[in-house]
Amino acid sequence: MMTIQESDTSFTGSLPTIYDTYLVPLIFEPYAADLAPRLAARAPARVLEIAAGTGVVTRALASALPESVSIVATDLNQAMLDQAAVRGTGRSVEWRQADAMSLPFEDETFEAVVCQFGVMFFPDKSKAFSEARRVLRPGGVFIFSVWDRIEENEFANGVTVALETMFPEDPPRFMVRTPHGYFDSSLIERDLAAGGFASAGIETVSARSRAESARIPAVAFCQGTPLRNEIEKRNGSLTAATEVAERAVAGRFGSQNIEGRTQALVVTLERP
Repeated sequence: MMTIQESDTSFTGSLPTIYDTYLVPLIFEPYAADLAPRLAARAPARVLEIAAGTGVVTRALASALPESVSIVATDLNQAMLDQAAVRGTGRSVEWRQADAMSLPFEDETFEAVVCQFGVMFFPDKSKAFSEARRVLRPGGVFIFSVWDRIEENEFANGVTVALETMFPEDPPRFMVRTPHGYFDSSLIERDLAAGGFASAGIETVSARSRAESARIPAVAFCQGTPLRNEIEKRNGSLTAATEVAERAVAGRFGSQNIEGRTQALVVTLERP
């Protein structure tokens, strides 16, 4: 597993808007639709979401859970929460900036903690897991998801391989290093054990990623993720990189009404 770089967690400027517009419907919405019913079946009274991003899971939870259920959605990046608040949820949600490794909540406050595709960004995963356990009430559930290896996620892999041709001597590795860098079940279980959890249920969940054109995945990954930071750091043109990625996606999947495979691991645990 590669070491996370500081730029990997930087979601600033226009990135949150592009992320929300292009990446969320492309790869995140199917998994939000999968996660919300899992949590609703547990009938929690108070829910904490960590690494909420621009709120795709928050919106799904707000629709799936009764209005009496309290939802607190947090993220390290205030700019992402600001974008989430602009989108709204149709019901009351508390948005709060927070570091997953030092949560600003009392012990045993929530019946459920959820995190969709955020764990990979935590520098100290065991510490983040211990914090999730701390704020959970006994019998509470912790559900999180991580992406499987990049080769199982076709659009992300296609864009990453395409950019290797643009930067052959120093290819951008953000997608491999961080979003798709934490898929080893044995490692996840060891980190969970170090954080105070045991007996994790780990399920592989596949979905289809769909887009109206090949340009959408290219813009989503090149401009709507911290991959953008790596391209710019190499003095690369975002426009040129996006075009390279678009041609590669079109060459494999076609130019219009395309779809590709995505795959993730969904982890479910209970606090004793």
